[in-house]
Amino acid sequence: MDFTMTTQDLGSQVLDLPVKQRSELAAQLLASLDDLSETEIEQLWFAEAARRAAEINSGKVQCISAGQAHQKALTFLR
Repeated sequence: MDFTMTTQDLGSQVLDLPVKQRSELAAQLLASLDDLSETEIEQLWFAEAARRAAEINSGKVQCISAGQAHQKALTFLR
């Protein structure tokens, strides 16, 4: 019998927890990231950069200029 749980399965179960337990779990998970090695951090950033590049290349997302991003940020902060 296979008891393997996917991250999607786990996420669904975690989201059913009461708010306090979700908050405690989130704090534990975030704290666990403080212990990553430089190599692990570099690998995570590389994977994120590759994911974002694939989204741009596929047309799923569109780039905007730095000026447009700045204007959107200012509008958001007002």
